[in-house]
Amino acid sequence: MPDRPEGSEHFIVVGIDGSEESKGALTWAAHQAELTGAELRVVISWHISSMSYGYGMIMPAEVDFEGASRDVLEATLKEVIGEGHAIKVAPLVVQGYPAPVLLEAAHGADLLVVGSRGHGAFAGMLLGSVGEHCVTHAACPVVVVRRPPQAT
Repeated sequence: MPDRPEGSEHFIVVGIDGSEESKGALTWAAHQAELTGAELRVVISWHISSMSYGYGMIMPAEVDFEGASRDVLEATLKEVIGEGHAIKVAPLVVQGYPAPVLLEAAHGADLLVVGSRGHGAFAGMLLGSVGEHCVTHAACPVVVVRRPPQAT
């Protein structure tokens, strides 16, 4: 486990984005937090690159990316964990690229949990770029939760 100051809390960080893969990661992380008594820090990040919509595009002032991210976070928590749960949950909305945001949030964590990619048969076997970055750079153990195969 990572070194931590005397008396500091144990915590698990899980990254979500509203996808089914991230919901699976949240389910797994919540169960692990319940088993270990750790706080669960649920992180969603947002970042808009000028290249996302073409060079020099001006974003409309009424677009609230932070608010939209917060809405996704709250809806995902409600769907996956519900209310009246026994674990301590700290929701975090952070501006930035997902992998560096998760690595920073996981500094001193017991565990970092992310979902795998899962787009189709072949791509579903691959690890997504955020998960790969976290696995190769995190200072704590990382769990990558795969979405269960769909029934046919």
